[in-house]
Amino acid sequence: MKSFGARGYDPEPPVRQGWQWLKTLTPYLLEYRSRVVVAMICLVGAKVASVSMPFLMKHQVDQLDQMPDGFSGDAWLWFPLGLLLAYGLARLMSVLFGEIRDLVFGRVTERAMRRTALKVFRHLHGLNLAFHLDRQTGALQRDIERGVQGISFLLRFLVFNILPTLLELFMVIGLLLINYPPVFAVITAVAVVLYVLFSARMTEWRTQYVREANRMDSTTHARALDSLLNYETVKYFNAEQREAAAYDEALAGWEAARQKNRYTLFGLNAGQALIISVAMLSMMMFAGWYVVKGEMTLGDFTLVNAFMFQLFLPLNFLGFVYRELKASMANIERMFELLGETTDVPDLGTEAPAAGKGELEFRQVGFGYRSDHQVLRDFSLRLPAGKTLAVVGGSGAGKSTLTRLLFRFYDPQQGDILLNGQSIQRVPMASLREQLGIVPQDTVLFNDSLKNNLLYARPEASDDELHSVIRMTRLSGVIERHPEGWDVLVGERGLKLSGGEKQRIAIARMLLKKPAIMLFDEATSSLDSATERAIMASIREVSAGHTTLIIAHRLSTIVDADLIAVVEQGQVVELGDHAQLLEQRGAYFQLWQHQNQGSTPASDDEGAAE
Repeated sequence: MKSFGARGYDPEPPVRQGWQWLKTLTPYLLEYRSRVVVAMICLVGAKVASVSMPFLMKHQVDQLDQMPDGFSGDAWLWFPLGLLLAYGLARLMSVLFGEIRDLVFGRVTERAMRRTALKVFRHLHGLNLAFHLDRQTGALQRDIERGVQGISFLLRFLVFNILPTLLELFMVIGLLLINYPPVFAVITAVAVVLYVLFSARMTEWRTQYVREANRMDSTTHARALDSLLNYETVKYFNAEQREAAAYDEALAGWEAARQKNRYTLFGLNAGQALIISVAMLSMMMFAGWYVVKGEMTLGDFTLVNAFMFQLFLPLNFLGFVYRELKASMANIERMFELLGETTDVPDLGTEAPAAGKGELEFRQVGFGYRSDHQVLRDFSLRLPAGKTLAVVGGSGAGKSTLTRLLFRFYDPQQGDILLNGQSIQRVPMASLREQLGIVPQDTVLFNDSLKNNLLYARPEASDDELHSVIRMTRLSGVIERHPEGWDVLVGERGLKLSGGEKQRIAIARMLLKKPAIMLFDEATSSLDSATERAIMASIREVSAGHTTLIIAHRLSTIVDADLIAVVEQGQVVELGDHAQLLEQRGAYFQLWQHQNQGSTPASDDEGAAE
């Protein structure tokens, strides 16, 4: 069986290194400048309190060590007791400042996560259709999810762990250098440098395995989602075992990547532990030596020991943080790659839509989804305002491509498309699409109520308007069949409804929008004959006076069209009304004869693969 990459997910995405995520997040951090400042003040306060604790402990030990034997008075308790109270207060302030820092900065982190996720979401909706046809939703969703969580980790640990540990490190080295022989500061500095260099080198080496594990995680997630979304197809072809085998193949790749990750983690942890242990042993040996010589007190010995635990334990955790930081950066690389994707159909229009009643013209349009295969060739067609034009032809002739070009999912490589005499590329996409309404060939609904799926066309529509389009599209029976009425959930992609019911909802939704130009792409292909006749009558009624483009398969539905264009190999070969085309006894006449004899040509299923 082919690997998952055959289904369209990019198995080897390019990697963008660097800290560009910090540049992207900076505006969101500056949005709460006061919170960032307060968090930094609390960070410094917590570390000052933390560093003061070993000194308070040193003086406490020295005072107790100097107490005379057999002394029974109470006065000696006050000074050591004061040191103990100061030590307790310092510990409390260290914890309290840390909690305040977390509380204050948490809002900044959450807002940055929200802004970034929204930015990626909007950017993905701004990309052209070709990008989404080449990607898998499950893998995209996983990339965004991991990226947002990675941002959370990076911000939290940068402020809560990395900066505090570095600040404490410099403070400790400075205090040791001022108060004790230089050997203690030197050992600390050398140990830290070795620790950081070793951790950085090892982590950089490990990052390739982290990326591999992430890639396989996205692969397995997308594979499972793809299979579950196509549950019925799997059942139709008795393919459960094949799907399970393919999923297990993806899981095996993930397992192997995780195993490599775990082995390298062992090497990293062992090396870090060795450096810390040697440094702490050296520090304690020198401290013990100076105590024996009488150059340091027991309190100094306690201080050095406390500093080592206080410094190297966070430093050991900093090693974990650095590893996770690199893993998080690997996580957000894919998300920021998505932000770097550019669209082939830029929205550069700045002109207001031209006034008019909806005259549409395709002028010498040339277009192909691939450079080696042209779908439309020198295609010219004019649809007068207020008229109905039907486009017919065989599969792959280029009929449905017209709607994609009109909505600017793609732009033509040659020629232009004019609406009321104005190039549609000069108008903002939002303004263009406000004038268009479509019943697509394949109706996909949201996993929401039937009512909300209708209101998606125009959220402010009244209940009376809803009832009107429901009546026109004969949806009343669907609503009456369910106790919840129009609040019934339609299921994911509308799977709880039949194909005909989904098409009726699509028609009702388009009618509710009341667009200037109505497009019907095989709008009645899933309807029975009686419903089709009723809905076509409703369509003729509501489209009267509107510019209407119908991509048709059943010729019986478009015999009343003002114009009928027959398209073959991306060009208009015949144009006229029903009677005129039958008199010509050409391509349209042949199609009519085939359908009347029951030999129906295949429906137009052209797509981006053309």
